[in-house]
Amino acid sequence: VRARAQLEAKGYTVDLQYAQDDIPNQLSQLENEITKGPKALIIASIDGTALGPVLSQAASQNVAVIAYDRLINGSENVDYYATFDNYKVGQLQGQFILDNADAFKGADGTLNLEPFAGSPDDNNAKFFFSGAWDLVGPKVQSGEFTVPSGKAPKTNDEWASIGIPAWQSATAQSEMENRLNSFYSGKKVNTVLSPNDSLALGIQQALDGAGYKVGTDWPLLTGQDADLANVKAMLDGKQSMTVWKDTRKLGETVARMVGQIVKGETVEVNDNETYDNGKKIVPTYLVEPEVVTKDNVQSALVDSGFYSASDLGL
Repeated sequence: VRARAQLEAKGYTVDLQYAQDDIPNQLSQLENEITKGPKALIIASIDGTALGPVLSQAASQNVAVIAYDRLINGSENVDYYATFDNYKVGQLQGQFILDNADAFKGADGTLNLEPFAGSPDDNNAKFFFSGAWDLVGPKVQSGEFTVPSGKAPKTNDEWASIGIPAWQSATAQSEMENRLNSFYSGKKVNTVLSPNDSLALGIQQALDGAGYKVGTDWPLLTGQDADLANVKAMLDGKQSMTVWKDTRKLGETVARMVGQIVKGETVEVNDNETYDNGKKIVPTYLVEPEVVTKDNVQSALVDSGFYSASDLGL
């Protein structure tokens, strides 16, 4: 929506379609858009691997393709990728855990950690996990942090083994409940690495159900996206942080890229190495994320206009 406003302000005609999380619907929409002869397609793909044939059609019509936020895999016909620095997202989560570990350790000085990863079909999820695990993993390997469930990937490449399909809150809740019931008799979880806010909501439900209380034994819990429910949870002490990706900045980036494509200018990117979709390294522009905690909700989210004070009950 932000990109649409930016492009329309520059005089471009924009046709915005929502696929309602339905892959066949998205494919049909894209096929229809290609027949209209656009200069560019901006695609927030539902499934990062399902668009190969329709992108071949786009290429045959000389339509530039920009993958928006989720990388489109398995096709050489992805011209650019615009997203946030997803490895940095994980690094911010991991560093937050390291910086606050002492405050959450148990009485015996140990820190029980449970890690989660995102949907295995989302290319972004591996970057979130790798960023965090590059910092937290060595603490697990050294024994300073323990993972009672045993669900601690030995390498970043094994991240999908703890992935939560489709980023479902209910699935994360069920998984956390299973871990607590199976591995936490006589002990407490001290820290939970959640890659995003949707999973964090489910994990919060599991902790509530297991009798954890804010101010006594509630664990450190990470997140990402600054979703409204999660920001409220931070204010209530049930989530420790979220990594905010200001989608307005991403929209502005995509609008700039489209303008450069239309004018035949060199498209500005800042990463030509990281994002391999299985067919090519996709030229990428990365937008910087930032940490939000209850202490800077006002300055980061309210003062910027992302939320109103009334949205958050402030």
